[in-house]
Amino acid sequence: MYRDGSRRRTLASGRELALPPYSYNADGLATVHDASFLADPRFRDAYRSGAHSGHRICPPEQLHIEWRVYVCCWAAKHAAQLPGDFAECGVSTGVVSLAVCHYVGFEKLPKTFWLFDTYGGIPEEQVSDAERPLALSKNQRHYFDSYDLVKKNFAAYPNVRLVRGQLPEALEESAPGALAYLHIDMNIAYPEVEASRRLWDRVTRGGVVVYDDYASPAHAEQKRALDAFAAERGVEILSLPTGQGLLLRA
Repeated sequence: MYRDGSRRRTLASGRELALPPYSYNADGLATVHDASFLADPRFRDAYRSGAHSGHRICPPEQLHIEWRVYVCCWAAKHAAQLPGDFAECGVSTGVVSLAVCHYVGFEKLPKTFWLFDTYGGIPEEQVSDAERPLALSKNQRHYFDSYDLVKKNFAAYPNVRLVRGQLPEALEESAPGALAYLHIDMNIAYPEVEASRRLWDRVTRGGVVVYDDYASPAHAEQKRALDAFAAERGVEILSLPTGQGLLLRA
């Protein structure tokens, strides 16, 4: 790729073919298709709020998961018109959920946003042998006791409710009655599938479920387990080029 963003491909004949510059090239996704949402002030402000939530993934200005966050913002905007609450299983510091709240003006919605997390990392007793190296690495590099930080991050949203504990057990004590939007990002298969089993029947007609790691090659065990869950329910998860998975409740 050249400094001006243009690209060239050399054909078998020796001729050079000019290719359009990438509109987006980050987080495992490169495309020349429209990415005008990146210039939308509403999205930019929302994304910035999540990127500056105090996570330890990287410096805020180096976090480039814009398209993944945009998928969740789109899903949340759709779900805002439906009956039911919002929920996120796997929050960390609120990178995605804070962006979603900002994007849809959640403080003005007659809904509760349930944020389920250990707020201390991935429970090692839930990790399979295949998942263990990556899970332990993430615990060491990314996760810490973030509960107080997350409370502070969402102080402007009185209808956000933090629930601390392991899933699925935490759902037995606190859980929404109906859901319009559900984001699941717990990095390992067991709690994602068990949370899905307990919450799927609560998703309202037209509601959206987004799985953050579904199509990521580093999380193949999650995909296999979630596909089996979806087959049990007679539905199919849509694999997105962002690495996410998308389910709509018919």
